[in-house]
Amino acid sequence: MSQEKEPKDPMEELKKNLDQVFNHGNAFFPMGGGVNPESGATAKTGSPDPEDPAEDDDERAEILRSIQGFNLKPKEIRDYLDRFVIQQREAKKVISVAICDHYNHVRRCLENPEIKDRDYAKQNIIVLGPTGVGKTYLMRNVAKLIGVPFVKADATKFSETGYVGGDVDDLVRDLVKNANGDEKLAQYGIIYIDEIDKIANKTEGGKDVSGRGVQINLLKLMEETDVNLQSQTDLLGQMQAMMDFQQSGKARKKTLNTRHILFIVSGAFGKLGESVKKRLTTSPLGFGAPRSNKEEDGDEFLSKVETRDFIDYGFEPEFIGRLPVRVACQHLLPDDLLQILTSSEGSILAQYLADFDGYNIKFDVTKGALQSISKKAHKEKIGARGLMTILERVLRDYKFELPSTGIKRFELKESTVDDPASDLKQLLRENISEQRSVLLKEVTTYTRRFEAQYGFTLNFDDDAAIALVKESLDLDKTIRALCEQKFRDFHHGLTLISRNTGQTIFPITESAVKNAEKELSDWVVKSYRPNENKES
Repeated sequence: MSQEKEPKDPMEELKKNLDQVFNHGNAFFPMGGGVNPESGATAKTGSPDPEDPAEDDDERAEILRSIQGFNLKPKEIRDYLDRFVIQQREAKKVISVAICDHYNHVRRCLENPEIKDRDYAKQNIIVLGPTGVGKTYLMRNVAKLIGVPFVKADATKFSETGYVGGDVDDLVRDLVKNANGDEKLAQYGIIYIDEIDKIANKTEGGKDVSGRGVQINLLKLMEETDVNLQSQTDLLGQMQAMMDFQQSGKARKKTLNTRHILFIVSGAFGKLGESVKKRLTTSPLGFGAPRSNKEEDGDEFLSKVETRDFIDYGFEPEFIGRLPVRVACQHLLPDDLLQILTSSEGSILAQYLADFDGYNIKFDVTKGALQSISKKAHKEKIGARGLMTILERVLRDYKFELPSTGIKRFELKESTVDDPASDLKQLLRENISEQRSVLLKEVTTYTRRFEAQYGFTLNFDDDAAIALVKESLDLDKTIRALCEQKFRDFHHGLTLISRNTGQTIFPITESAVKNAEKELSDWVVKSYRPNENKES
């Protein structure tokens, strides 16, 4: 009787077969829903490193210990956020207090499990304010400081259960993913939902798939509920559940309670300020009269929003009631944007400095240039994101041109911000001699490449090299592209010549550069006339 083989794991076999089918058919089945989370936690995203699981376990254990021993003060959180986000003092204060309240409660629950059974209103937060003022950046850095998993999603991606679109429960499932599957860690994470104003229920009659239904589903999550971690779109998970049922006769259902998950939502609420303004300015006593500064006026009215304003805007009373902590972010003024450029640890200017440093190119920025960039970015009306818009507009051609030159340093001046094309042309003209030197080196580089590939040596004389450099500058083409175009068939002809004469070194003159095809043809013809070659 033959020895029985060790039984294979049926789930592994199934996964292997499904992967082959899906890859062959270019099919894709999302394993946790339609949300594309952005993790800001210090915990690693993705699967744990199979080569060193102990390191991953130690990291998660350290994060859990920091949550269990949470002892940060609101001012400490604010000071940390000051390193990354400019202005928004009120928002930092409100968020810092809410974070401390929430995680102090979590700590007390861990110390005394009986506290879990007591009623507790979570410090869920709603943040109002225009785009680009740092709402997402604030939340991501808070999660990073505490060390908890963080998920960011847009409210517009969700639909009411049973309709096409994301399921709000996917937010919790993605939180577990960002905790490397550690459910114990995920239950203390932060879920951040942007564009919440887009799901206000403003329809009259008919079925509102992405409005009221999504609000109802979200409010359940924000308070406390058990979320099934087995998504209906997780095909392998469904297969695993069926096999577990067949083997044990019991359906294994993995759930996660949202009691300790902090929910933060935000939105621009563009028209809400006008509604608040109308309510305040039409009151009998005339409180809330508008200020002379129009931009500050809008900020002030958003900061005076009340529950009834949210309800009039299209939110369910139960939904907005789950968001007791409310704060409005302020518009960023030119001076704020200047401070972001010069002092924020997340300054976009540092990214551009690093981009050029990748080509060993440095650039200095004058104070006038920084002020000009800030003013132009402010006119874009997209907050701090306008800084990248302006920097990209100014430096795009510099990034394209300078890596192919010998220029290793330049200055970003106010005139550069106003007219980058003119300043770049002047910079190239001032360094034309260095540019010629670089291009001459590229000629040598091409000859080495040609010899390594085909075994023939091309010796460019001075006139030929200068002619190539001139043509490169005139046509705005690299030496490599010019040579590969001019001498693309040379190796065929040189092979014939070498067979006839044994020659492997060929002088390249200016005439060969200007008309390479004719020059090669003449060489091939002469190689078939050895006597004529000797006489000549």
